[in-house]
Amino acid sequence: MEFAFILLAFICGLGLKLVGLPPLIGYLIAGFTLNYLGFQSSDSLQTIANLGITLMLFTIGLKLNVRDLYKKEVWLGSICHTVIWVTLVNILLFAFSWLGLATFADLDWSTQALLAFSLSFSSTVCIVKILEESGEIKTRHGKLAIGILIMQDIVAVLFLVIATGKVPSVWALLLLLLFFAKPLWSMVLERVGHGELLILSGFLFALGGYELFKAVGIKGDLGALIVGMFIATHVKSSEMSKALMDFKDIFLVGFFLTIGFSALPTLDLIMTAVLLCLLIPIKFILFFSLFTLLKLRARTSYLASLVLSNYSEFGLIVVALVVSLGWLSADWLVVLALAVSFSFVLTGLAYKTSHNQYTHFKDRLKSFESKHRLLEDVYVQPTGAEIIVIGLGRVGKGAYSSLNTIVGNKVWGMDADRTRVRLLNKMGYQAMVGDGDDVDLWENMDLTQIQLILLALPSIEDISNITEQLQHANYTGKIASIARYEDEIQPLIDAGSDKVFNFFTEAGTGFAEESLQLLPQHSKPQ
Repeated sequence: MEFAFILLAFICGLGLKLVGLPPLIGYLIAGFTLNYLGFQSSDSLQTIANLGITLMLFTIGLKLNVRDLYKKEVWLGSICHTVIWVTLVNILLFAFSWLGLATFADLDWSTQALLAFSLSFSSTVCIVKILEESGEIKTRHGKLAIGILIMQDIVAVLFLVIATGKVPSVWALLLLLLFFAKPLWSMVLERVGHGELLILSGFLFALGGYELFKAVGIKGDLGALIVGMFIATHVKSSEMSKALMDFKDIFLVGFFLTIGFSALPTLDLIMTAVLLCLLIPIKFILFFSLFTLLKLRARTSYLASLVLSNYSEFGLIVVALVVSLGWLSADWLVVLALAVSFSFVLTGLAYKTSHNQYTHFKDRLKSFESKHRLLEDVYVQPTGAEIIVIGLGRVGKGAYSSLNTIVGNKVWGMDADRTRVRLLNKMGYQAMVGDGDDVDLWENMDLTQIQLILLALPSIEDISNITEQLQHANYTGKIASIARYEDEIQPLIDAGSDKVFNFFTEAGTGFAEESLQLLPQHSKPQ
């Protein structure tokens, strides 16, 4: 039976990818199709789904700087959005009931408020998946969205404690000892190497955090996130995150399938779910308004609001709890499952063209910006630069170092990861924080002296988007980019790259040429 699950998930995911849509939409369709055909979810599938969520939260923690949660736009934006959303949606649900819509007729003020509260959360699984696929999880808007999600998770835990009456054990106070456990996992990570033991240690820390928090009466997923945040300061955290990436993505397929297995809808329930999805633009408008009021740039506000505009799997947990208490009919669990699924599809479709949307509407959107900039949103000008390397990972740093040896201070580096840039600046790099997808950045930068831009990024979608933004900003210099696979070269050239280097082929060629210098007859260039 599990083979049927994998087969249909693969067919639907591949089909959606071939038409340019996120595969996760295909996995949702596969789940509903299997449910319609009479298949039942298995314990093993649920275990895989839970493992996927645990690994996802752990890897989020590995990339998170806890100081990001202290920012006003994160904690105040999250709290204000929840309060305003619950108030507005509660009023709208009352209006639906007053209009005589049958599904809403039995709701009272308390159940309406709980339903509105369940719809206030945004999906961690959906959003992280979209941001990772677009390579934007460490961008300004990506980190803002992740911060909002974590604040929502904290509210979720508090709600579960209050609603279920399950107060954490007194032993939960011992979790404070995690602050002093850094030498222990540092010692482990320094000795596991770079192979399968690193991956296994990642599973150990993720599942260990889950079980540790669960044992003292706290949501286990939160434990995986917090342990990841503690390990994030270690030099191997990034390597561990990359090593776990494929495992997490495979396990999350199980999660999307279980969404489809949770409900077999009727027409009335489908229409109710569609009606709830019509409220999603309100969620977007609220986020955008709050973010701009908190002095964020229009682009950051727009992209973060767009990716946060969906419903969360946690809404299913809230409604399941309310149904178990007899306050709502079981039909609402079906409605929420459908609404969550539909919202995933809407977000996947909308965010795919998000950068082009902003470019098209940016003049109108920028009219909502505050005149005062937050410190980290002030643009840096690369003084004296003729060459810019975008993406300062291993490849980008190598390219920067080589160019710096040749042209000196005429080369600059740029990366969206503020922490990475700060460390590189301390090492003597001329590096600036910047998101290459940001058309505002390019339009506010003097590009007349820039002769060459190197795009050392892993995603061809990112490279294509940046190339497009440079064209919009009337950049006239040359663009060089890298590709990991042969079939990526022509699409990048079509997108506007003047030269594309196959990463593995060029590395092999360079290795051979450098090695030949060891032989006497090849020690001097011909």
